[in-house]
Amino acid sequence: MASSTTASQTEQKSARLPLAWRDQCSALLIPLNVCRKEKYYLPWECDHERHTYEKCQHDDLMRRMKQLSKQKVAALEEE
Repeated sequence: MASSTTASQTEQKSARLPLAWRDQCSALLIPLNVCRKEKYYLPWECDHERHTYEKCQHDDLMRRMKQLSKQKVAALEEE
């Protein structure tokens, strides 16, 4: 069940993404890493790709926090 921001297993493997970075935003990390390698990791390059990836990471964190709070509320209601 891959979304537009999740790369497939084969794409992740061919991009040599570490297991820790294979998350919901993996499809955005692949072009970011390509850009970083092409631009020799210059900090002022690849701004758009980095911003897009960091926004995805933030949105994913907020989604997980909402999901956890809903689970906590549901657990308290069961008691």
